[in-house]
Amino acid sequence: MKPRIIVCGLGHTGHKIFCLLRQQGAIVVGISDRPIRSETSDVVVGNLQAASTLLAAGIQNANTLVIAGDDDAVNLAVLMQARILNPRIRIINRLFNTSLGDRLDRTLPDHTSMSVSSLAAPVFAFAALGSQAIGHLRLFDRTWPIHEEYIDENHAWKGRKLSDLWNDRSRMLIYYLPAANKIDLVSAVLAEQQCQQGDRLIVATQPTVRSPRKNLSQTLLKTLTNLRRFQQHSQATVIVLLTLLSMIVVATATYICVDDNISIVDSLYFSVGMITGAGGHEKVAEQAPESIKLFTVVMMLVGAGIIGICYALLNDYVLGTRFTEYWDVARVPGRSHYIICGLGGTGIQIAKELHTNGFEVVAIEQDPNCRFLSMARSLKIPVIQGSASVPATLEAANIKQAASLLAVTSNDMSNLEIALSAKGLAPKLPVIVRNQDSHFALMVQQVFEFESVLSSTELAAPAFAAAAIGGRILGNGMTADRLWVALGTLITPAHPFCGHRIQDAAMSADFVPLYVETNCQTIHGWDLLNCCLSAGDVLYLTMPANRLDRLWINTSELKVKDFTR
Repeated sequence: MKPRIIVCGLGHTGHKIFCLLRQQGAIVVGISDRPIRSETSDVVVGNLQAASTLLAAGIQNANTLVIAGDDDAVNLAVLMQARILNPRIRIINRLFNTSLGDRLDRTLPDHTSMSVSSLAAPVFAFAALGSQAIGHLRLFDRTWPIHEEYIDENHAWKGRKLSDLWNDRSRMLIYYLPAANKIDLVSAVLAEQQCQQGDRLIVATQPTVRSPRKNLSQTLLKTLTNLRRFQQHSQATVIVLLTLLSMIVVATATYICVDDNISIVDSLYFSVGMITGAGGHEKVAEQAPESIKLFTVVMMLVGAGIIGICYALLNDYVLGTRFTEYWDVARVPGRSHYIICGLGGTGIQIAKELHTNGFEVVAIEQDPNCRFLSMARSLKIPVIQGSASVPATLEAANIKQAASLLAVTSNDMSNLEIALSAKGLAPKLPVIVRNQDSHFALMVQQVFEFESVLSSTELAAPAFAAAAIGGRILGNGMTADRLWVALGTLITPAHPFCGHRIQDAAMSADFVPLYVETNCQTIHGWDLLNCCLSAGDVLYLTMPANRLDRLWINTSELKVKDFTR
């Protein structure tokens, strides 16, 4: 029996999740705070937090509740009301505050928090690196980009055996949609079927990590660059200090010339004390002529002003913002770096993804009170405060030598303006643009010829839908309107796959095995297909979302094919 799913909050993201679940054949009911013209059935209109609204949607008999609103406070209120009405319901909760979501996951049973920004960020990062990723997969503590290979007449894989692709450790075959006949991937691999024109293959490729090490010449060049930038940003301080030193030298020379009996040290001691206001050895001026006393008075007055300005500038550098800004600017790489415009939820996740993989990142953020500024600086990511649509700000980020630019603020028009400004300064620079409306995003990409225009909602909605159907999801994607998911399943004595060879179970249930963890070792490749599953093993697999119910059928219902190579 298929689970009954409720999607609460049919905004842009929620409605996309609702449509995906219904498209996959799930029994789904939506809850919206306002009528939706395109939806005339299976939608309850009312206050999202009200018990009456949840009861009308069938909360007491539902298996899963997806809370997809864009307000964390409202989502928490719905969560509490739902748990009161149905304490055993499984909840998929969309939360902007990821740290709060982690705490709720550890505290509440059957609660999974998900963030649109966290789900979409890896695809933005892969797009910046030049990969046309349609999703990502979390395997071996790494994020693998997923892309679709459409076999046309000129494709390099046309006529190549699927068994050869299966045995390549640098990639994982995720799903297979043949053009001619309906056959699952494992059966096609064992039969040594060849890739034919019109076939579709979903492939995950092993991510590459760039080494952050730099040679001596790069380090020296960066040091010289830092010194030049320090000189540009500290001209006022240098001028004041030189003026102060000049006054001390002039005063010292004057007192020595007036009285030959005064030593250089005594004259210097008095000059410094007189100018700084500390005093000391006043007899140097007391026995001097009146003109020298007037000279001393002038030096005292001018010195007091110079010392005040000098202290103010030094205090601004040490305790104010100048010192921090200097270090931020000094760390802006000279070339081959990635510029992230907009340090919001999506921007910081992209920055972390690129930084973790060894790529140099520069962030541009206009809001000085942005909550993620401290996080970026803790990762030693330089942050330039200013509008990314202003050419001077982009030039400060060395845009002409950058590898790519990502415009990912929360405002679509701002992202478009930033992207156009970037193309005006560096026409050949790859630009990735964030746009909430997936249909408008396609037009923007075609008209302005940006490298990629992506919608966070479009990227994240399948993950919510997959989680609602199949529990903890490691990855997901869409191919030919079919949602597939990647997940790990623990083999228990009552599991339908327990005691079966993986290749037999895969051909019967139409899933693709990725690898299995058994007896403290990981098995994949050809050995994986011949492995027999036993209790305690963890099998990682991909399969269509509308067939996940096969993971919970009784063992007696599993029809295993007898297939020999």
